Amino acid sequence: MEIERELANITPQGETFLTIGVFDGVHAGHRYLLKGLQRRAAERNLLSGVVTFNPHPQSVLHPDGQLPWLSSLEDRVTTFRQLGIDIVAVLTFTPALAQLGAWDFMSLLKKHLKMRGIMVGPDFTLGRGGEGNINLLRTLGDEMQFTVEVIPPYIIDGEVVSSTLIRKALIKGDMKRVEKLMGRHFYLAGKVITSDKRGRLLGFPTANLDLKPQQALPNNGIYATVTQVDGKRFPSATNIGTRPTFGEGKKTIETHLLDYKGNLYGKEIKVEFMQKLRDEQRFSSSEELKIQIDKDVREVKTILAKDIR
Repeated sequence: MEIERELANITPQGETFLTIGVFDGVHAGHRYLLKGLQRRAAERNLLSGVVTFNPHPQSVLHPDGQLPWLSSLEDRVTTFRQLGIDIVAVLTFTPALAQLGAWDFMSLLKKHLKMRGIMVGPDFTLGRGGEGNINLLRTLGDEMQFTVEVIPPYIIDGEVVSSTLIRKALIKGDMKRVEKLMGRHFYLAGKVITSDKRGRLLGFPTANLDLKPQQALPNNGIYATVTQVDGKRFPSATNIGTRPTFGEGKKTIETHLLDYKGNLYGKEIKVEFMQKLRDEQRFSSSEELKIQIDKDVREVKTILAKDIR
């Protein structure tokens, strides 16, 4: 069984206190849970651990209704490490894993990860058909000798923080709301790929990001962003859209770094979204577009004056 092979490759140097989930975006609610997990693990002299899945279970269970992701697996694992989680177990989510019962799943965690307890949210379920609700998990805990601790939902402005809520704010381009819900700025990271150099011809060279089609994006428009390149941060203006002035129709993510000199092609960059400036619009000429871009750049400088250190 693939899950058992993957778990067998993890060798914790002590007993563990775990949480389980996708943790898409590792948002403010997730961070609240992870802090609680680390605190309780320390109190019990256990290692903190996260069990997560790749690909997203939704893409396996409902392939025709896949949700756009807020963060890649690599981003999630990196964030877990940065937050100080001791063990990160990435399990390949397959139809076989989806059919695994709650008893079998928890017994594998007990066997391979030396699990002594789990911490989850109140609506948590696992196992075939979601059979492993809180009540069943507590029953299994009594049988297998592990504890189940339920942490209350994390509330912001009267709403439970969730990846779904963040996606809705992204669709509106409300980056301040997204930042509040995520506990950080939303960002896109990827390699700079070649383009038609139309931005350079207008006097505003842009870096085009190569992103997976499943990546969640803010709605089309112009954004004040901060771009990280080679460990340095640069104010930038980012366009998400179809470049209607040129009638091209294909969505692109183009970033103009205000104070950068050099070749970005092939470099890995990270673009943090601070604020939306305006919707994407069609201009009657390249010259009219150039005038608007110049205005956008000046507005970006004003907005980001305090964000670049």
